Amino acid sequence: MSSSEFLSYVPIFSDLPIETLKMIENIGTRKMYKKNDVVLMEEEAGTALFVIINGKVKVARSSTDGREVILTILSESDFFGEMAILDGLTRSATVTAIEESELFLIQRNDFLNLLREYPEISISLLQELTKRLRSADAKIKALSLKDAEGKVATVVLQLADDIGKIKHGKVEIEKLPLQQDLANMAGTSRETISRTLHTFAKKGLIELDGSKLSILDYEKFKEKFI
Repeated sequence: MSSSEFLSYVPIFSDLPIETLKMIENIGTRKMYKKNDVVLMEEEAGTALFVIINGKVKVARSSTDGREVILTILSESDFFGEMAILDGLTRSATVTAIEESELFLIQRNDFLNLLREYPEISISLLQELTKRLRSADAKIKALSLKDAEGKVATVVLQLADDIGKIKHGKVEIEKLPLQQDLANMAGTSRETISRTLHTFAKKGLIELDGSKLSILDYEKFKEKFI
């Protein structure tokens, strides 16, 4: 798939004509990252916008005591790095490939020129940023107020929304992150993640099959924990 074809699936570019997508393809570059490669570091200068062609990355920050706190996991058609481009400040988080990933990079000046020339990109970007802010607010509320089951459920729902796929009436997460990564997302321990997921399975809320997790009734699961 060419970059122009792929870019049509990226929310901030999806309303652009194919001629414009081809132009964007020409000003950007593709780059491969191996599993565990650091794509960008927290506090470094922001020089590019990144779009995921394929693969997955985790977005994380370091707590004051040195622990990793995973903010989200991004996959195909997602983008990141826009905050440092827009405000000119340093990166707010570290992004690491959690599997082999191919990314499309647009340099800061080129992206800012796109925003000036194509207002529809700016509108779509604002919509995406608002969506992310609402999601972050909901997660902060859930992780600060809920018990262990509520925290783990919040992370499962986030992953379902971010990388899950509907199949035969179920929402399937094909490659569940490592339990330690889930713990870092939920602000709890790996043992709590393991225990809670198996409790959910015993209650018939989810199915576990190796690294795959299926939510048997997404709406019921969401209603129970949100």
